[in-house]
Amino acid sequence: MPELPEVEVVRRGLARWVAGRRVRQTQLLHPRVARRHAAGPADAVARLDGLVLADAVRRGKYLWLPLADPQRGAAAEALVVHLGMSGQLLVEAEDAPEEKHLRARWRFHDDPVPPDAVGTELRFVDQRTFGGLAVVPLVPTPDGGPGGLGEHPDAAWARSLPEPVAHIARDPLDPAFDDDALTRRLRERSTGVKRALLDQSLVSGVGNIYADEALWRARLHYDRPTRGLRPAQVRVLLGALREVMTAALAAGGTSFDSLYVNVNGASGYFDRSLAVYGRAGHPCPRCATPVRRDAFMNRSSFTCPACQPRPRTATA
Repeated sequence: MPELPEVEVVRRGLARWVAGRRVRQTQLLHPRVARRHAAGPADAVARLDGLVLADAVRRGKYLWLPLADPQRGAAAEALVVHLGMSGQLLVEAEDAPEEKHLRARWRFHDDPVPPDAVGTELRFVDQRTFGGLAVVPLVPTPDGGPGGLGEHPDAAWARSLPEPVAHIARDPLDPAFDDDALTRRLRERSTGVKRALLDQSLVSGVGNIYADEALWRARLHYDRPTRGLRPAQVRVLLGALREVMTAALAAGGTSFDSLYVNVNGASGYFDRSLAVYGRAGHPCPRCATPVRRDAFMNRSSFTCPACQPRPRTATA
């Protein structure tokens, strides 16, 4: 499942190639692609055609494109795209061969557009069909701040976000993220620190990969009770999250197979820099102790038993 760095790589590609373009035609090519749009696929198409994809915005793992009226410039709704486990947003030439698992496409008017984007379209390819799209209302952000990271922070829609995303917390790379508030909320809970990091209503954008990598950098075991974390330890953990996510962004994200790619079809290569995730039995880069794999919430956790000793009082 894509985490914050992978979704941000896609967002940047959409901002470069698609934002500001007016939709000429929407084609939904699979019955499941619009299942999250309550009014059905025909209504989704009607709400997209003729409008401008005004920006590409991200909060945590959530990605949306505000839909602006080309005359008035206002945006009351947004196209939310869920990548799921295998969804890809690709910018292709209109006459390029269709991908086997093509689920949707958007063609554009070639009015204001970068010269190298003329004749291109946006495609949604999804092998496993867990992803999808919906056109949803924009609502004001609960804290009055920007809805997420986009290219137009002063636009009228910048302080709004899609209604289904309103409960999602800010992510550690968001300039408006409140470190002190997270520290307080962690210390009010009786749960393990990794469970807390995966709670998108507490802190967004963190998934299994970057939780394990950040906890290794912070020398914290995944089952360390949050109630006992000192403020200094939370600061170190947040610093580790930001470091690992920034490094992953610079590498284009983490790709373990061909399913995660950017809008140009290129895979990220941060998997070559992972310290513990997916490396059970390999030596810890810090102390050479073999990395341990534990079952965790129907998935896996990877730790160094020496650098990240299990707490005496664990949560599970």
